[in-house]
Amino acid sequence: MQKNIKKRFTILITQAKQTVNKTFELDKTARLINGLVLTSDKDDLLYYRGEQKIEINGEEYFPEDYESKLLMSGINVAPNSRYYNLGGIPPGNGAVKIVYQDVEDGRSVFTPYRVSLYIDYTVDKSVN
Repeated sequence: MQKNIKKRFTILITQAKQTVNKTFELDKTARLINGLVLTSDKDDLLYYRGEQKIEINGEEYFPEDYESKLLMSGINVAPNSRYYNLGGIPPGNGAVKIVYQDVEDGRSVFTPYRVSLYIDYTVDKSVN
């Protein structure tokens, strides 16, 4: 039996121009990664200041300096349409690596914020 899971991974940005390098692990029963989305407790800072690189199973899907605003979704988008569609890629070792960077932009004043990376993936519930 297969089931879709939406899992949240959190990155805390505590200083201006900070770079955070994190690797997150998906469940061992993960079979396909369907999509991802970025959110924040301060969406304006994520939108204007955020850049990242994202790798899945060692393969780069979003290059260094990829702007966060391209992976965000607004409240006017239907909930089932909010994720960036990855098309059901195999998770391999299940490692999702993100290198997130806060970049000075001149339009926003820094304050600490949380970045959340949500991954939508399919698990095989018959595997123990």
